[in-house]
Amino acid sequence: MTRGPRERYEAMRARGELTPDAAQERALAQLQELADALRAWRPAGGLFGGARKPPPRGLYLVGDVGRGKSMLMDLFFETAPVRPKTRIHFHAFMRDVHADIKRWRDADDKEKRRRLKALGLSARSGDDPVPPLAKAIADRARLLCFDELQVTDVADAMILGRLFAALLDFGVVIVATSNRYPNDLYKDGLNRQLFLPFIDLIEARLDIVPLDGPTDHRLAKLKGIEVYHCPLGPEADARMQEAFRRMTGLDRGHPVDLTVLGRSVRIPEAAMGVARAGFETLCARALGPADYLAIAETFHTLLLERIPVLTPDKRNEARRFVTLIDAVYEARVKLIASAAAPPDALYPEGDGRFEFARTVSRLIEMQSEAYMGLGHGQGGGAAGNI
Repeated sequence: MTRGPRERYEAMRARGELTPDAAQERALAQLQELADALRAWRPAGGLFGGARKPPPRGLYLVGDVGRGKSMLMDLFFETAPVRPKTRIHFHAFMRDVHADIKRWRDADDKEKRRRLKALGLSARSGDDPVPPLAKAIADRARLLCFDELQVTDVADAMILGRLFAALLDFGVVIVATSNRYPNDLYKDGLNRQLFLPFIDLIEARLDIVPLDGPTDHRLAKLKGIEVYHCPLGPEADARMQEAFRRMTGLDRGHPVDLTVLGRSVRIPEAAMGVARAGFETLCARALGPADYLAIAETFHTLLLERIPVLTPDKRNEARRFVTLIDAVYEARVKLIASAAAPPDALYPEGDGRFEFARTVSRLIEMQSEAYMGLGHGQGGGAAGNI
């Protein structure tokens, strides 16, 4: 048998770590086919001096949360027989792209000419940052794998079509996971008509691989996990750690920076669509609705740790907490939390106590089996409009 993602997958099946899933098997077949094609592909003359034949077509894995996209990407990336290769969360990639574009625009003409020469590009590229940016990325990654491709920022939408076209022209093989089909990306976004060429490019240059199985494997991992832990202390901390380990298979995640309206919002730990952060990180800083919406759209599960009792002097923190809970509730994000008190005792007094009653109701509902069974992004209340 050819070594690759299939061998790893079947080993996991043999150890009882996976349950049968026909949709995963179909996607795995395409990932294995791509791994085999990468093994046979031989670029000619230098790192990107031209290929004897076109590079293999990339893949776009799409499906609801819990269907195994990230797990399959892990197996593929680890075994992909190509160097160099890069795997990166899409938000982190776009953060770096905007930083590189700014550096290019801030450089003087002499520095731009030097960079173009170092990349083997003609000086006729001029002030356009896209060709040198794409070439620099291509030199670092023949295979570029994106986790959670989704577009919520107009600045991202404006650059993506030209950037991806240049990457593909330089011979980069792209594999991406997403919760949305290409035609649903940046839906209802500002100036979306300017984004449509990117959708056309994805559909023309990548194979769309649906993971549409009926089983939410993420929910299976959540089964039996308590999702609200109080009071605070070592026991609550240990249960939060165990919840993260069960959801991700990891003891610790990696930091992720979300680009929101040109700013960077850092999530201290994230993995497999799960975000983990303390109350102080998300509610004691000057974050607003757009920041919380970006978190809710990016992650299917949020572990929020060490929620304090919200005394009158924490009025601003309480207001942000209300906004955060509204955002994750409306997006059907699963919430696992540790807190100093039960929901109805978190805000015992203060001028926002009446408004906080809705948050109490939502915190209680978010612990229910009905809410936990909803897919990420589904509209409507889990038990009616409360």
